Amino acid sequence: MDIRKKQRAVVEALEDVKGRDIVVYNVAHRTPMFERVVIATGDSTRQVAALAASVRDKMKAIGARVLGVEGRRGGEWALVDLGDIVVHVMHPAVRAHYNLEELWGGKEVKLKRPVAAARRPARRAEAARRRGRL
Repeated sequence: MDIRKKQRAVVEALEDVKGRDIVVYNVAHRTPMFERVVIATGDSTRQVAALAASVRDKMKAIGARVLGVEGRRGGEWALVDLGDIVVHVMHPAVRAHYNLEELWGGKEVKLKRPVAAARRPARRAEAARRRGRL
């Protein structure tokens, strides 16, 4: 499966459960074990577990392999291993303490929004303007 399609699906899964501060790093130049690191924040232990479960379920739905999910029980940090992508979902305090952005950071991957999704809010705003609501 194409890495870009897979990383987009991961980000969508995180956004579906209201994950915050989502970043994707290309780490292929740092390690031969995987190509991308995704880091996201969940506001509560329950949300951290839900974010990890959302990624796992989305990957299974698109036919991607999930090698493992760790840390769901503790709830402060969950890791989803997808082979070529490693997803870290963390509580804000844990994320600040471990500062994985400094470790893996460098070249952040810019994700392109699907064209249809990018146009929807503009269309809604335009329709509301026409109806005199804005």
